[in-house]
Amino acid sequence: MFTVVIVGRPNVGKSTLFNRMIKSEEKIKAITDKHPGVTRDINYAVTKWDNKKFTVVDTGGFFPEEKVKDIIQKQMLEQIEMAISDADLIIHLLDSKEGLLPDDIETAKRLRQTGKDILWVVNKIDDPSKLGRIYDFYSIGTENLIPISAITGYGFEELMDKIIERIPDSQQLSLEDEDIPKIAVVGRPNVGKSTIINALLGKKRMIVSPIPGTTRDSIDAICTYYGKKYLLIDTAGIKRLSYYKKEMSQESYVERLAYFKALRGIERADVAILVIDANEGIVNQDQKIAGIVAEQQKGLIILINKWDLIAQDERDRKAKFFADEIKRKLWFVDYAPYLTVSAIDKTRLTKIFPLVDSILEEYSKRVATSELNKLFSEKLSDVVMASHGKELRFYYITQVNVKPPTFVVFVNDQSAVKQHHIKFIEKLLRETFQFKFSPINIKIKQRK
Repeated sequence: MFTVVIVGRPNVGKSTLFNRMIKSEEKIKAITDKHPGVTRDINYAVTKWDNKKFTVVDTGGFFPEEKVKDIIQKQMLEQIEMAISDADLIIHLLDSKEGLLPDDIETAKRLRQTGKDILWVVNKIDDPSKLGRIYDFYSIGTENLIPISAITGYGFEELMDKIIERIPDSQQLSLEDEDIPKIAVVGRPNVGKSTIINALLGKKRMIVSPIPGTTRDSIDAICTYYGKKYLLIDTAGIKRLSYYKKEMSQESYVERLAYFKALRGIERADVAILVIDANEGIVNQDQKIAGIVAEQQKGLIILINKWDLIAQDERDRKAKFFADEIKRKLWFVDYAPYLTVSAIDKTRLTKIFPLVDSILEEYSKRVATSELNKLFSEKLSDVVMASHGKELRFYYITQVNVKPPTFVVFVNDQSAVKQHHIKFIEKLLRETFQFKFSPINIKIKQRK
C-alpha cells in the first residue's frame, strides 16, 4: 500500500497532522503535547481520501546524529530511518512560528539523499494573514511549499490532494484490509511487550529499553504470518490506578493519556495478549489487567515471557507453578490459553497466531436455536433446581449475538438464578459446541 511518512524536528506538529489525516474514531490517535519528545515510536494507520487508501506514518522528532544523548534517542533515529526507507512519499513538516532552523536544513539534506518524493509542508499557518511566514523557508531549496495548520485545518485539503495526485490510479479503495484481526499486546511496564512485537514483525518497529514506560502511545503495525495479516497494537504499560491519581504534572499528564490509550487499544482489539514476567509471577496488577480484558469481553491469550531467564532444570517446576497460579489467580478467565515464551529467543512465539485464529473462529460462532434447545431438552428439561426455597426451571435458550457469542436463557424465576447456575450452563455450552478459548456471555430472562 502507498505509504506516506511524516518527518520533522520535535514539536513541529507531526502527531497533530497525523491525527487529522487519519480521522480516527479515537479521540486521540497519537499522543500530542506542546512539550518536545512526547512521540517516541513510529505510529502507523490506514486512511483514505477521494476514494484512495494509503498508509500514513507518524515518527518521533528527527535530529542530527551528533545530538543523540541516549539509547532511546538512538533507537528513535533508527526507527525513523527504517520508516523513511519504506516510504513512497515523505512529508517534511516545518514550523512557521520558529522559522527555518539549522536542524531543518540538515534534515532536508538527509531526506534528499534518499531519492524519495518529498512534500515540503510549513505548519502553524492558521489563516491567510500568516502566509508571509513561509518566505524564510524557500532557502531550504524548493519552490513548492505547502502552507497548512494541522490544528485548524487551513490548507489541509490542498495537502491531501497533493498526496492523492502521487498515488497510482490502481491504488483504489479496497476492503481487503478491513477484516484484519486486531491483537492488543497489554501488560505492566517493562514485561517485554514491545520486544515481543518486534520479534513477531522481524523489524525493530517499537523502541525497546530496560527503562519502564518507554512506550507511551498505542502503536499499530501489520504482521504477516503464512500470508495472513494481523494488526498488532502495542500499548503503554498499565500501572496501578493509584499512580494516575497523583498530583498532575507534565509527565503524569502524558502517562495518564497513555493509560487511556492502552484501554482504547483493548477496546479496539479482537484478542488481547496479556504479557506476564516469568521472573515476577502473576501479581495483583496482572489480575486487574486481565479483569479489564474480561470486562470488555475480548479474546485473551496469556504469555509468560522471559522464559529464557528461567534455568533449564527449573522449567518443568516453573511450568507447573504457573499452571496452578493461572487457575488460582486468573480463574475468571479460565477459558484463556497460555504459553511460556521468550521474546529474546523467539521461543514459541509463532504459536500465538494459530491460537488467535482459533479464538476468532469461536468468537464469531453461531449455534442454531434448535441445537441449543436440543441440549436443554437433554440436560435440563427434567431438572428442577432449588434456590433459597424457590423452584427454578430452565425453559429454553437462544443465541442473540456474536463477538462474543451471547446467549439468552429463559427461566421461570430470574431472581432464583445464581452464579453457579450460569457457570453450569456455560460449561455445557463450552463442552457441547467447542467454545474452548472464547469468552461467552450468558443473560437470564424471566419468561412471562
